[in-house]
Amino acid sequence: MKILIYFGHPAQYLFLKETMRRLQKKDIDIKIIIKSKDILETLLQNDKQNYINILPVKRGHSSFSIVSSLIKRIFSIYYHTKKFKPSLMIGTDASIAIVGKLFQIHRITITEDDYDVIKMLAQLTYPLTQSILCPNVCDVGKWSYKKVGYDGYMKLGYLHPNIFKKNKLSIKKYKLPNQYALIRLAKLTAYHDKGIAGIDAQLLDDIIVALEKDSYQVFISSESTIQQKYEPYLLQINPSNMHQVLAHSSLFISDSQSMSVEAALLGIPSIRISSFAGKISVLEELEHKYKLTFGINPNYPEMIISKLNQLMSNKDLQTQFKNRQTKLFSDKIDVTAFLAWFLEHYPNSRKTLLNSPHYLAKFK
Repeated sequence: MKILIYFGHPAQYLFLKETMRRLQKKDIDIKIIIKSKDILETLLQNDKQNYINILPVKRGHSSFSIVSSLIKRIFSIYYHTKKFKPSLMIGTDASIAIVGKLFQIHRITITEDDYDVIKMLAQLTYPLTQSILCPNVCDVGKWSYKKVGYDGYMKLGYLHPNIFKKNKLSIKKYKLPNQYALIRLAKLTAYHDKGIAGIDAQLLDDIIVALEKDSYQVFISSESTIQQKYEPYLLQINPSNMHQVLAHSSLFISDSQSMSVEAALLGIPSIRISSFAGKISVLEELEHKYKLTFGINPNYPEMIISKLNQLMSNKDLQTQFKNRQTKLFSDKIDVTAFLAWFLEHYPNSRKTLLNSPHYLAKFK
């Protein structure tokens, strides 16, 4: 069996990292294709993965740049597909669905976003893909007949307790204090981030003041260059250690949807500040069913600081969140074990799930 996988974001690689290792142990040949995005290439290099970067120069943010980048990906993936001759193609990108359709190769679109959040990408991808692999809670619009849902989240592919082990020794070299808060600032430049607001400078100042007043040491992780006055707060670590740093933090504040999910799964109290608050099914479930995160629109800064003070004043906060995390894990499957089975036996695995949805319980 030969599988071609395209990664356009670090979280996508982390999602399938352990699954790929298990499949390769069974002599399944995997070709990894990527584009430059944040720390994606660094993670692959740290793991000594073989890969091909088809877009080493990051694209611009204009509509022209987005369209031209997609066209380049289609032609590049077409070339590598013709050469590699995979029996299965996997990715979130429309290029995988388009090229897979042209070659009549089995293709799977992986996602954790609702249709309304990624509408343009979905309209390009879903008509041509065969399977939309996503958490049960996700809404894929009128393409629900292509949906293969599972009881979990993409980030459980690398943060499930069967995979991720909290290890203080891995971050001992950074000499972090016992109590610290981590602030993550996202770029918000993806096409679906258009018109989305996050943490501005004034709100960031107010958050830092509130945290330091309560004796928290503050660290900032930013996707973009930040103002000079914030440089003393910058987190200086190997990107591969980010989840250990997050797992040992006391509070997490961010305008990143992705890292807010990660914090919730690690049992870290978090406030996500974004116009997306109330709109993303995965985060809505984590907030309202499991109470592991709190989403607030940036238009309400007083509410944000109030929630932050409320969390800091709760002396049982860490215990409460660990109990909520335990409840979540009891409800969800081992996503990696499921993925390894699903991909190895595809397309028969898809038929199994459609005929017997309760088969998923095998992976709890």
